[in-house]
Amino acid sequence: MTAQRQERNGSGAGAGFRPGIALIGLLAGLSSFAALAGFPTAAGAQTTERVIVNRYTGLAIEGYDPVAYFADARAELGRPNFEASQAGAVWRFRNESNRASFVAHPEIYGPQFGGYDPIDLARGVTYAGNPRFWLIVKQRLYLFGREQNRDAFAADPARLLRAAEARWPALEQGLAR
Repeated sequence: MTAQRQERNGSGAGAGFRPGIALIGLLAGLSSFAALAGFPTAAGAQTTERVIVNRYTGLAIEGYDPVAYFADARAELGRPNFEASQAGAVWRFRNESNRASFVAHPEIYGPQFGGYDPIDLARGVTYAGNPRFWLIVKQRLYLFGREQNRDAFAADPARLLRAAEARWPALEQGLAR
């Protein structure tokens, strides 16, 4: 590269400001600031609790209404004015009726295995389920970490549930109380 091109590209000896490096540094600094300030980041879900809770908001299943999966057959975000505390988590609901149903029967409406992916439980690991990947099987809600896991579970739920249920007690003992 000629001296003139090096100077124009900023790659010559003594090159000063490098925009690419500066951008990476800025993003790293913002990410650290966001974590320290308590803003949600991609690592918001804890996987050491019996019920998966966002560590920044305290919300179970990222604020989705667990009753809506049954009543509306879809994942719907709950509202802050319809909340209930259960199992160390804050649950949100779309309306008072859904909140009342959950409070009366959390074992029915809450996600099974505390919201952990049953496919991963069957493999012996705890992995947080995603409230957008879900199935209701035998009137129970299951959350999955990946779409592929949901599809595999739908193909053979009985076998995979047996495997997850067999491993769950030991895995649950290792989770925080």
